[in-house]
This record gives sequence, structure tokens and C-alpha cells, in this order.
Amino acid sequence: MSPDWVHAATLLIFAGTYIVIAAGKLPGLYLDRAGAALLGASLMVGLGVLSLDQALRSINFDTIALLLGMMIVVGNLRLSGFFRLVTNWVVSSARHPLFLLAAVIITSGFFSAFLVNDTVCLALTPLVLDLVLRLRRNPMPYLLAVAMASNVGSVATITGNPQNIMIGSFSGIPYGAFAAALAPVAALGLAVTFALIALFHPAEFWTRERLRGTAAPVHAYRPLAIKAVAVTLAMMAGFFAGLQPSKLALIAGSVLLVTRAVRSDKIYREIDWPLLLMFAGLFIVVSGFENTLLSPQIVAEIGHQRLDRTPVLAVVTAVLSNLVSNVPAVLVLKPFVAALPDPRRAWLVAAMAATLAGNLTILGSVANLIVVQRAARRGVMIGFWQYFRVGAPVTVLTILVGLWRL
Repeated sequence: MSPDWVHAATLLIFAGTYIVIAAGKLPGLYLDRAGAALLGASLMVGLGVLSLDQALRSINFDTIALLLGMMIVVGNLRLSGFFRLVTNWVVSSARHPLFLLAAVIITSGFFSAFLVNDTVCLALTPLVLDLVLRLRRNPMPYLLAVAMASNVGSVATITGNPQNIMIGSFSGIPYGAFAAALAPVAALGLAVTFALIALFHPAEFWTRERLRGTAAPVHAYRPLAIKAVAVTLAMMAGFFAGLQPSKLALIAGSVLLVTRAVRSDKIYREIDWPLLLMFAGLFIVVSGFENTLLSPQIVAEIGHQRLDRTPVLAVVTAVLSNLVSNVPAVLVLKPFVAALPDPRRAWLVAAMAATLAGNLTILGSVANLIVVQRAARRGVMIGFWQYFRVGAPVTVLTILVGLWRL
């Protein structure tokens, strides 16, 4: 193929892949985001944009390994009943709707800070829904709290969400330094989230009514729960000690597979294989686009469009994250952020903005969709406006907090 045809093919593959990812699926077909990424990657290789060796080298296996290990760890925590034990403790401790809201936000935000937030929402959503329905409360604000606190809390560390995992790998920022910079943003953001959810639901929270809930029987396998918690704590300690996160996560996940309590196939069902496939495909698609169309001159020119200014970079990242989702947005921004005068600080700003922008709409993050879909199975429908009227101010205020702290 001539260079012009290669350039045109690359642009069409890249644009088509991102359009399907932004839409969620290809109309009239069952091609989802993971399938679109795989198709785009295959076309990059098939049309000669990248050789097979180049395509394989472009996949960041450090990111894939870290995600895989974290999913196995969280799967063990969930299957052991650990999250049910935590939820029961919340029921027995909270005596007022405001205290219950605070407990849900702290629980969702804390676990999402260290474990991948999507998996935390998978575990917590049905438990919180059961809890509030048993207490005969309005489930809407508490479900919003699970989703929004999960997004906000996950900004705190590299292992909080998929885009942070990628940024940690690209930037080389140590786990402890990343947390030192963004954990205060997450903490203040959770306080903002609590205040706004309570403000927008006065009938639920501004009451003297007391909660009279009792803990439900918990089916938990305590030996596995203890083992999973111990391995998780050891893994987190290793993260802060500066050990390689992907290696630690894989070791932790592998250790937890050695058990007589849960069959391995049950653990494998806890892994989001389509997400891993989408990551691998996107790495190849973006690599083809970068190698073919982004010359050093173009990268430098775009980088000069005031992206070195923190507010500009934050706004661009937030808007792009809501157009194509935060993971693809981070991949698109990679060559431009890496070329900035202070890439370390720029990556922290991108991590903050891409994550907090996920609270703008229901479609802003996978965590939101998980909560909405799981709630719908129980007949609780969360509409676009119901989410947006709280999510929009939460997004704006938390990003302003992030800009102030960074």
C-alpha cells in the first residue's frame, strides 16, 4: 500500500474503533467495545499498518497483568463473603440516614481506592440495595453514593481504576508518590459527594427518623475471607514499599487460587475478560495511529496548545473522557502528555480529571453502568436526569478541588 493509503486506512480504523467505543456497540450488530478494539487491532495488522511483532510489542502487559491480578483478589474477597460482613457491620452501626449515607460513601470510596472500582461496584451494589430496601429507605441516593464515591475514591491510587493503572505504567510514578498527591483529592471529593447527595435528597436525609435495621444472616466462608484480607493487606503494603504492582498483584492472585474453598472456575468468572481484551486491542490501535500519523512535529504542535497549563489539560481530559470514555481518552492523550515539560505532574492531572469526569453522566464510567444495570435487575431505575442533576455539580466541584490541590 502507498503511504497515503496507509495513512487513510489508519485514520479510518482509529476513528471507527473510537466511535464504536463511545457508542457502546455498533448499531444493528452485536459488536461491543471489546470486539471493536479487537477488530481495529486486527485491521491494523491485516492492512500492514503494524507488523504482528510491532502489534504485540505495543501491548502494555504490565497493565494487563495488574488488572488481572486485582480482579482475582477482589473475586476472592467477594466470594468469601467479606463484603457482606462489612455491609452487616454498617447496618448494625448506622442509626440515621445521614450516617448510613456516610457509611456507604466511605465503604465504596475506601475499597475503590485500593481495589479496581468496577469490581467494587459489582460487589457492593446488590448488598447496598438489599440493605436499603430492608430498611425501607429510598434506594436512589444510596446507589448514587456507591457509583460516585467509587469514582471519587478510585482517584487516590494507581490500583483504583483502569485508567490509573495505565497512567501508573506510562508515567513510572511510584505508588506511594501517586497516593500522596491524589489521596487528599479523593478524601475531599468524598466529602463533597456526601454533601451534594444529601443536599439533593432532603426528604431522605433531613429527618429525625431513626433507622431500625437488623443485620441479616451472612453466608461467609471465614477462613477464605481471612486469607483474602491477609493477602490483600500484604499486597497493598508491597505497593507502598515500592515493589512492582503488576508482579505483586499476579502473585497475590495466584496465591489465592490455591484453596479448597472455591473452585478455580468460579474465580475465573469474576474476571472481566472483555475489559482485558479491550485494553489489548486499544493498545494496538493507538500504537498504529501514533506510529503512522503522529509525527514529532505534530505532537509538539498540539502540546503547545496550552496543555502544559493545568486547567486546560484538566478540561481537555474531562471532555475527552466523556466523549470516548476515560480509558481510551488516556491512551489518546499519552503521546501529548509525555511531550509536556513536566509530564509527571501532567499525568497526575490527567488521572484526576479522567477519573472525576466519570461522575458527570451515567455513561461517564463503567462503574456507573454497573450500578445502574444491577439496580435495574431489582426494579430500581436510575434515569439520566436523576443521575446528572447530582453528578454534574459533583464533577465540577471535585475537579476544582483537584486543581486546587495539584
